Amino acid sequence: MKTADQLLVKQINKMLVLNTIYKEKPISRAEIAKRTGLNKSTVSALVDELLSEGLTLEIGTGESQGGRKPINLSINKEIGSVIGIDLGVNYILSILTNFAGQIIWEKRITIKNIIDSPQQKIHDLFELIKETIEHAPETRRGIIGMGIGVPGMVNYDHGHVLSAPNLLWENIKLKDLVEEEFQIPTLIDNEANAGAIGEKWFGLGKKASELVYVSAGTGIGAGIVINNELYRGSRGLAGEIGHMTVDVHGIRCTCGNVGCWEEYASEKALIRYFKDHATQYPDSILLSKSSSEYIDNLNIFQIIDAATKGDQLAIEGFKNIGYYLGVGVSNLINAFNPECVVIGNALPLVGDVLMDELRNEVARRCFSSKYSNIKISSSELYMNACALGAVALVISRIYASPVSR
Repeated sequence: MKTADQLLVKQINKMLVLNTIYKEKPISRAEIAKRTGLNKSTVSALVDELLSEGLTLEIGTGESQGGRKPINLSINKEIGSVIGIDLGVNYILSILTNFAGQIIWEKRITIKNIIDSPQQKIHDLFELIKETIEHAPETRRGIIGMGIGVPGMVNYDHGHVLSAPNLLWENIKLKDLVEEEFQIPTLIDNEANAGAIGEKWFGLGKKASELVYVSAGTGIGAGIVINNELYRGSRGLAGEIGHMTVDVHGIRCTCGNVGCWEEYASEKALIRYFKDHATQYPDSILLSKSSSEYIDNLNIFQIIDAATKGDQLAIEGFKNIGYYLGVGVSNLINAFNPECVVIGNALPLVGDVLMDELRNEVARRCFSSKYSNIKISSSELYMNACALGAVALVISRIYASPVSR
């Protein structure tokens, strides 16, 4: 009879084998043994279990190294589906992926009234989840799990949203609500943490062991990867850098503090810039209806479109945001010395007009940039980083504890 310790070691080794197959596919049993340090008989037994559970597949033979041709293995990406959700302030994005994290369906809905009650937002979320489920293909395991990224402080272990100022949420037990409604195992995380995981699994951070992901949208958050692991802090609340103070006598933030970084380098800061400088650009297409209410209702994609068409008010607004993003990113680089910084969410979609200003400001302010060349890039996952990271949370949980059905 196996002891609990023996079972735990087996489970860890099984996770290691499954992760190796995922990362190195296609790969043979012998190569897995080399990569992991496990003996060949252990690898063979664990692979047999993974094959019986349907998590892996044999996909043909590889090149012979002098003996029999090895049988290659890969992840069975059609074993089941995963739902990943980015619960934004003014939108909700849902994606449906296979077990390999490849998107097979997605939909974004716009939230017109961002001050809706939590109940209304949750209703909108549930309606989108229902639609996503309807598009899931028939698979052996069905929908394996769901991940949701939320812009706020999240107790990851319990799936509780402690505080999300831009959503006007306090103490929402979101995991409990979702699992009660849909009977699908669900993980809830901060959206910037999810974005960082998305970049690490699928984006520019694949090869970086030290990474900072900055989510720059309605608010600002950061996901920090140190030694290939997401850094959560002592209470799981690390990364709330949007609320670090950049002006001690500054603008009051929705969190109650003054001078928070996101009040100067976010979408709401962009709207404030337009209101303050509208009279200087009377020909701007953003002012075709000259009222502050019209400016308040502009969405980020309209503003990006205006900037790409040469609208000077939009361009100057993005330059101003890029300047303040550079100020905050400099602080992050000085603090964490990452290999790369990835800027995600909506703001970097405008391209060089923002990113050039950001990089220039980092070059002027960042002490460590004199000694190391840190790559600062906009996300190649575009608006999908958070949702893909939410998918990765689910898949990695399966890797940690694969269970036969």
